[in-house]
Formats: sequence, C-alpha cells, structure tokens
Amino acid sequence: MKKLSTIILYIVLFTTSIVWIYPYVWMLLSSFKPTNEIYGGFLPSQFTFENYKFILEAADKMERPFIQALGNSIFISVTVTLGVLVTSALVGFGLSRLSFKGRNAVFNFIIFQMIFPGFLFIVPLYVLIRNLGLIDTRTALILPSLVSAWGIFMFTQSFRAVPNEYLEAARMDGANDLWIITKVLVPLASSTVSIVGLFTFIGIWDNFMWPLIVVSDYTKMPLSVLLASFNMQYGSYLGPVLAGSVLQTMPMVVIFLVFRKYFLQGISMSLK
Repeated sequence: MKKLSTIILYIVLFTTSIVWIYPYVWMLLSSFKPTNEIYGGFLPSQFTFENYKFILEAADKMERPFIQALGNSIFISVTVTLGVLVTSALVGFGLSRLSFKGRNAVFNFIIFQMIFPGFLFIVPLYVLIRNLGLIDTRTALILPSLVSAWGIFMFTQSFRAVPNEYLEAARMDGANDLWIITKVLVPLASSTVSIVGLFTFIGIWDNFMWPLIVVSDYTKMPLSVLLASFNMQYGSYLGPVLAGSVLQTMPMVVIFLVFRKYFLQGISMSLK
C-alpha cells in the first residue's frame, strides 16, 4: 500500500512538473519556428534564427535597441547586487558586532519593514526620484535598490553565528573592522553571500514595475520593459516577441541550473 502511494505521488509530481515546464519549452521551440508555423505542431519543421536576427538587428530600426537593453539589464543587476552585498555586510556587522544605543530598535525596524510589500513604497520613491531629477536615468533604477532589509537581516544573523574568538584573534593581530569584515566574517558567511547575491540578481533582473514607471527612454530601459513595449506596439511580430522572451528568461534558467544548490539553501533558510 505504501509503495502504491509513493508511485501515485511520483506520478502527480511528474505531471505537475510537465504542466509547469511546458509553456517555457513551447516558447523556446516556437522562437525557432517560422511565423506561419508557431501555432502548428509542437516541434518546428525547420529551425530558423530569423526571429533572433530580427530582435538583434531589425528591431533597432523600430527604436527598440534590444542589445543595449540587454546590456542595461546586466549592468543594473550586477551593480545592484554588488551594492546590496556591500551595504548588507557593513550594516550587518554593525548590528551584530558593535554595541551602540538603539541597536535593537534598528534591527527590529528592519524586520518590521520586511513585513510590507515593496509596491507600498513606489509612490514616495517616485516623488523622491523626481525631486532629485533622476527620472529617465539608470541611477533611478539602481539607487532605490542598493539597500535590502532582507539582505541586512541575513548578514546580521550569519555574522552573529561566528564565534567571538575569531574576531578577538584578528584584533590582537591589529586588524581593523573593515579587515575583519572582508577577511574573516564574509569568507565564513560565504553561503549567505551566495544566497543574497543570487536572489538579489534574480529580483532585479525580473523587476518590471519600477523601471516601467521611471524610465521612458528606450535606450535606458532594461530588457523586460523594452520587450513589453515592443509587444504592445508590434504584437503581431509573434516570433520576435517569443525570441525576446527567451533572451529575457534564459539567463535566469542558466543561473538556476548552475547555482541551484544555493537557491534551495536560500529557500530552506527563509522557511526556518
């Protein structure tokens, strides 16, 4: 009976996984089909790169620079990820290893801030960015995301788990706080660094609402927003739209396959 229930469970999980993965596989295969075959059979009768060629070359004539948008996405995602790692490590060190008045209040406020969804802060953030004159700039896409409450919480908890003896030994050798952070705490918290960096990069790469609000210049849009604008105006070009969607999602698929161990660690740590 137990063996039968296990088999049924595996069948259900396999069926569910097929349902989840089918849309992406269909999108991937359809991006290599001629336009007149997209709604035809599942497999293309002939593979063609015309849709990708259109996205990478012809779309520039329609004021949709996809190559530049891809570069924007990479630059913004990498910059924000590095910024979050630096600020989270510095603030996490202060909250975990320094004694100052109001430390617990600051930490509790960070936890309290994590309760609220990010879209609640969009209006005040937009007003601030507008008053600073940063609308339609890449800085508007980077600046609001350089500090992460979740990243600070993760680094604080990770640094607290490091034995005091390591820090005392480093100070006896004349190490300052910055040296301790970079040479002692961060290497010992390498799993936290990987998890925070991975989730931050994915979140920024997939971010859509904020860039849509603050950027209208096609040359400064990330790939996700530029692809949406192309789809709205040239939705009849279904093949190129699918090819652009593959270009948008492929980096995340590769990152997940390469770093899936850290991805699963992050999920398990979030549930603890």
